Amino acid sequence: MSPLSVAKFYRSRLERHFSILGLILGTTFFALSLTPSLLPRTNLIQGLLSGFSLAAGYGVAIFIIWLWNWLGLPRPRKQAKYYFQFISAVICLIAAIIFLYRANSWQNAQRTMMGMEEAAGIQPLVIGAIALIVFLLLLLIARLFIHTYRFLTSKLKPYVPARLSHMLGLVAALLLFWSVADGVLFSALLRMADASYQQYDARMEPEFSRPEDPMKAGSAQSLLNWQDLGYEGRRFLSGAPDAEAIGQHTSGQTYDPIRVYVGMNAAETYEQRALLALEELIRTGAFERSLLVVITPTGTGWVDPAGILPLEYLHRGDIASVAAQYSYLPSALSLLVEDEYGTEMARALLREVYRHWTSLPATDRPRLYLYGLSLGALNSDRSFDLYDIINDPFHGVLWSGPPFRQRTWRSITDQRNPGSPEWLPQFRNGSVVRFANQYGGLERDENWGRFRIAFLQYATDPITFFNPAAFTREPDWMKSPRGPDVTPDLQWYPIVTMLQLAADMISGSPPRGFGHEYAAVHYFDSWVALTEPEGWSRDELTRLRAFFEAYQFPGDN
Repeated sequence: MSPLSVAKFYRSRLERHFSILGLILGTTFFALSLTPSLLPRTNLIQGLLSGFSLAAGYGVAIFIIWLWNWLGLPRPRKQAKYYFQFISAVICLIAAIIFLYRANSWQNAQRTMMGMEEAAGIQPLVIGAIALIVFLLLLLIARLFIHTYRFLTSKLKPYVPARLSHMLGLVAALLLFWSVADGVLFSALLRMADASYQQYDARMEPEFSRPEDPMKAGSAQSLLNWQDLGYEGRRFLSGAPDAEAIGQHTSGQTYDPIRVYVGMNAAETYEQRALLALEELIRTGAFERSLLVVITPTGTGWVDPAGILPLEYLHRGDIASVAAQYSYLPSALSLLVEDEYGTEMARALLREVYRHWTSLPATDRPRLYLYGLSLGALNSDRSFDLYDIINDPFHGVLWSGPPFRQRTWRSITDQRNPGSPEWLPQFRNGSVVRFANQYGGLERDENWGRFRIAFLQYATDPITFFNPAAFTREPDWMKSPRGPDVTPDLQWYPIVTMLQLAADMISGSPPRGFGHEYAAVHYFDSWVALTEPEGWSRDELTRLRAFFEAYQFPGDN
C-alpha cells in the first residue's frame, strides 16, 4: 500500500471515534499550554494543564462544527477537506514537538529568575501520558452527558413538542450531572478532606511546648486550653520571640510580645470564641501595649510567621496580636465550603476587640491594625463596614496576597490612576490606599493620612492575578509595562492562558518573594511604612532589615 493509502486507512479509523478538526485544534491548545505563565510548573501540573487544554481545544472545534452545520453553511469537498486536515495535522504535530522541546528552557528560565535550581528537564512522555489520560477522561464524561441528554430527550418527545423536549432534556441532564458531582463526588471528597485535616489540626507536636508563664495564652492559668488551640494555634503561640531575642537588635527596652489564638475547639460558636479572645486579651494586658493587631488567618488557621514577626521586632515586643480559627481546611476548600463562616468569625472578633478598644480613653489605648494573608485578607476585608468605624477609626490594615475575589481590592484596582499598572496601582493621591511589592510602593510621606490601607502583592501571584476574563481577553497586568518578575515569554492565548493561571494556583511553592510566598523582608518594609515605629536610627533599621532578609523560616525553600 502507498503511504497515501495508509494515511487514508488510519484516518478513517480515527474518524470513527474522534473529530479530526478537534484533534488538530486540541493539539494546538496542547502546544500553547507548554508556554510559560507566572510560575514554574512540575511535570504533573503540566500534564494536567495540557490535558485540560487539549480537551478545551477539542471542545471548541466540536462547537465550531456544530455551529457550521446548524447555520447550514456549505461543507467543503472531501478531497479539499482531507488535504486541509492532513496539512494542519502535520503543522500542529511539528508545533507540539517544538514547544515540548522549548518547554524545558522556558521553565528553567523562570526558575533561574526566582533563584531556584534548574530542573532536570521536562519529560515529554510523562506529560503526554498524563495529558492523554485527562483528555480521554473528560471526553468520556462529555460523551456520557450527550448520551444522557439524548436518552432523556427521546423519552420526552412523545409527550411534548420536539424543541421543548430538547430544552427539557438538556436541563434535566445538567441537573442530573450536577447532582452527582455536587452531592456524591464533591461530598465524598469533602468528607475525606474534613477527616484528614481535622486529624492534622488535633495532632500534638513535642516542639510546641505549653508556656509556663501564667500571663501567656495557653498556659495553665490561661482561659484557653492548650489542646483546644489546634495545631496552627500552638504553632503560632510557640513561635513568638522573647524580649531577649528582640533585644539583640536594639538598645531600647524590649518586651515579650503578647500572642492570643482561639482554636475552633475552644467554643462552639464564633461569637463565643470572639468573646473568649477578648477576655484573654484583657487578662494578658494586651490593651496596655502600644500596638494591637487583629489577625485573620488562612483557611487552615495558619498565621504566616513572616507577616507578624517583623512587626514584633520593629516595636520591640511592645505589641499584642490576636487570631481566631474558623476552619482547618485549606483556603481553597474553605472558600468553597465555609466562605461566610470565615467572614462571620473575622467580623465577630473585630467587633468585640473594637468595642472594648473604643471604650478606652484615646490616649491610653494601643494603636489598632488589621492583618490578613490570602483568604485571611478576604475575610479581614469583610470584617468591618467603613460606616461603622468612621467616627473612631482604627489605624490601618495590611492585606497581603489579596485574592482576586476581594471586592475592595478589585474596586480600587479598577479605579486606579490612569497610567499606573494593575500589578502596582496608584489610587487617587495615596492618602488612604497604597500598594506595595518587593520593590517598594509604601514610601512614607506626610500625604498618607491616619487611616491607612496597604496591599502587599507580587506581580507573579496567581491567587491575586487570576482572572476568569482571561478566557476571552488579555488581562491588564500582562500589558506593558509588566511586573519585573513576570517573564517576558508569557503571552496571552484565548482559553489557554486562563487554564495556565488556574494551574499556577496549584503549582508547587516558589521561594519566598515570588508567587504567593511573601517574604519577611517585604513585610518588614510594609510594616515600617504603615506603622512608623519610633526610636530607630536609619542604621539600626538597615541592620534589622538585613536580619529579616536572611531569615529562614521552617519549611522555606
